[in-house]
Amino acid sequence: MGQFIFSADSHIREPNDLFTGGLPKSLQYGALQGTRKDGYIYTMAGEKVLHRLRLGDAAADIGRSARLGASDLTLRRQDMEADGIDGEICFPSLGLMLYFLKEPELELASAQLYNDWNNRFFSPHLDTFVRCGVLPVRRQEDTLAELKRIAGLGFTAAMLPVAIPGDVATYNSESWDPVFALAAELKVVLVFHTGTGLETFVAERGPGAAVINYSRQMNDGINTVMTLVAGGVLDRNPGAQICVIESGASWLAALAERMDEVYHAHNYYVQPKLSLLPSEIIRRQVKVSFQHDRACIMARAVTGTQALMFASDYPHMEGTFPHTRAVVSKLFDGIDISEQEKADILGGNAARLFRLARPEFAAAAA
Repeated sequence: MGQFIFSADSHIREPNDLFTGGLPKSLQYGALQGTRKDGYIYTMAGEKVLHRLRLGDAAADIGRSARLGASDLTLRRQDMEADGIDGEICFPSLGLMLYFLKEPELELASAQLYNDWNNRFFSPHLDTFVRCGVLPVRRQEDTLAELKRIAGLGFTAAMLPVAIPGDVATYNSESWDPVFALAAELKVVLVFHTGTGLETFVAERGPGAAVINYSRQMNDGINTVMTLVAGGVLDRNPGAQICVIESGASWLAALAERMDEVYHAHNYYVQPKLSLLPSEIIRRQVKVSFQHDRACIMARAVTGTQALMFASDYPHMEGTFPHTRAVVSKLFDGIDISEQEKADILGGNAARLFRLARPEFAAAAA
């Protein structure tokens, strides 16, 4: 039996009419949908353009012949087998745009539609796929109710945005404590996927823009973890587990050490006072996915090996597909690391965290 590899970041493409066909007529004005026009892929909320991606050869390839598994599980399993992937947690495509919806009723109905579809789509295949729901945030009673509902369906992960909408309390507010307390009680991991909730993905349009805009995705992870740790939400809810997805991982050790340094040096001004050092809270409760950045493996003495989860980011063009086997074969070159740690990083950590329905991981997580 070969090495078990679990991708902690993959995406599924929902049916394009999931929201336009599923929302009641009164909410159709804001239904999420994707369309191709004039050489671009547009993501829309009703008539409003949320995101526009130019179709080049590589971008046009996503979801077409080379990656038909983006929406078809039979073809996806074929791609997974060819790429050496044994299991995945799947995040939305259209559903990533949920947090642009400003009306609470529209946001809640869209989240419920996606979660119900996700449950129907993946439930027959839970030995391979982990379901991740999306949580509304405009009204906390909706957040709590939907978290409880999908946990009752057996979901083990639920997504919150990395960037909170302007009319919602930020993650250093005590008002988030009930959500994190409930997630801990239900053993649902709270997931923060890069880009979610941001008004724009484009910070730079000048020279180097592509490198700058993609590289700064790690800032999403830094800001989210920093706010949750320094603001005390994770400290007050020690059973809550969070993971940051598609932001890389090597920044986590640097952030942990920097926060400790500041916490000591400026302790007179620090509020709230924490029961542990920031680095200890990070080590206890924060996980991250990564693809290529080997520095996170070298810095595992700071974060703990359990924080690190390999990911392929299928079917995105910046992911490792169809070269995952080659990437994995070189991932640990020159690094002093045990075979058990390798196995944990490549699959065990994520499979246990998300409680993948396989006996070997269910027993380990019990």
